[in-house]
Amino acid sequence: MTTLASVPPITAVTGPPARFRDLLASEWIKMRSLRSTPWTTALTVLFVIGSSAVATLADNAARSGPADFLPYDAYPPTGYWTLILVVSSIGALTVVSEYSSGLIRTTTVAVPARGSVVLAKAAVTAALWTAVGTVISAGSFLVSQAILSGRHAGVPLTHPGVLRALVASALLAPVCALIGLGLGVLIRHSAATMVTSVFSLLMLPPMFSESDRWSADINHTMVSAAWKRLIQNWEPDPGSLGYTATVSGSWIVYALWPVIAIALAVLAVRRRDV
Repeated sequence: MTTLASVPPITAVTGPPARFRDLLASEWIKMRSLRSTPWTTALTVLFVIGSSAVATLADNAARSGPADFLPYDAYPPTGYWTLILVVSSIGALTVVSEYSSGLIRTTTVAVPARGSVVLAKAAVTAALWTAVGTVISAGSFLVSQAILSGRHAGVPLTHPGVLRALVASALLAPVCALIGLGLGVLIRHSAATMVTSVFSLLMLPPMFSESDRWSADINHTMVSAAWKRLIQNWEPDPGSLGYTATVSGSWIVYALWPVIAIALAVLAVRRRDV
C-alpha cells in the first residue's frame, strides 16, 4: 500500500515592484526607439524657426527704423499652429501606437500599476517637448532679432513682454503633447484621437469670438487663445468692444489642460481593461 506524499502549494514567484525611475527609463527607450521621433522633431524645429524668419523678413521690409517688439515676428501663428498640430499628434501616438500594436498588454502585465505607467509616459513626454519647445522658442526669437538688428529694430531679452512670450512659446509644446497623450489614453484610436486633438486645439477656438462676454469666456479657456494672450505685449484698449483675457488666467489655462488630461487618463486606465 502506497501513500501519496503531500505536495506543497505552488506559489507565484513575483519580483519587486518596478520603481518609477525604471518606468521612466523604459518609456524613454520606447520613445527614442521610434524612428519617426528624431526626424519629426528636427523637421518641426526647422519649420517653426523658418516660419519665424520668413515672417520677420516680411515685416522687416516694411519697417523704416526702430520699432517696438512685435511678438508675431518671432512667433508667427502659421509656425505655431503647425507646432500644436504636430506635437499633439506625437503625444497621442506615444500611447496609441502601443494599443494598436498590442504592446500595452505586455506593459500592463509587467507593471500592473497602470497609473504609474501613464505618469511615466507623461513625465518623459513633458521633459522631451519642454527641451524641444525651448530650442524652438529661443531659436525663433534669436533668428528674428538677428534679422531686425539690421534696421536697429531688435530688442533685448529684458524688453517688456519678451521673456513672457519666450516662456509661453516654449511651454506650448509640452502642454499640447500632454493633451494629445491624455486624449490617446482616453480614445485609444489613432484617427479619432488626431481629429479630437485638432478640433480641440485648433478648430474650436475660432468658433468663439471676443465680442460677447459669454463667447469670450469660452474662447479664453482654449490653449491657443491663452498662448496668443501670453505673447501679446500690449495692453488692451479700454474702449475696445472686445473682451481680453488676463495674463494670470492664461497661465492657469496652460496648467489646467494638461493636468486634467493626464488625470483623466490615469483614472481611465485604472477603471477599465486594456
